Amino acid sequence: MQRPNAAQLIRGSATVVLATVALLLLTGTTSTTGIAAACAAGLLLGVLVAVRMPGRAGSVKTSVPAPSTSGASEASGTSGTSGTSGTSGNEEIRVPAARVGGRTGTRISS
Repeated sequence: MQRPNAAQLIRGSATVVLATVALLLLTGTTSTTGIAAACAAGLLLGVLVAVRMPGRAGSVKTSVPAPSTSGASEASGTSGTSGTSGTSGNEEIRVPAARVGGRTGTRISS
């Protein structure tokens, strides 16, 4: 399961607060069990809204597309007059490594 984005968190939190306040005002309950039930119902409704809300629009593609036949022939040198830059489509995807170490970004006092 993917992590919720900011919009899902905000909308779910707002639903929890507004639903709980509305239930408490509409029912007029003052007992502990009534307040707990209203809070549980608001929390359940907020989680339902956050989960059912559509997530991110696009996904990140991590695979390299297969080289085309024209790109492979250009890379091997059989066709040099097509007017393209000569890339074969086999470029590697470089992913930055995680930073490991101590306190990066701290100032040194002088």
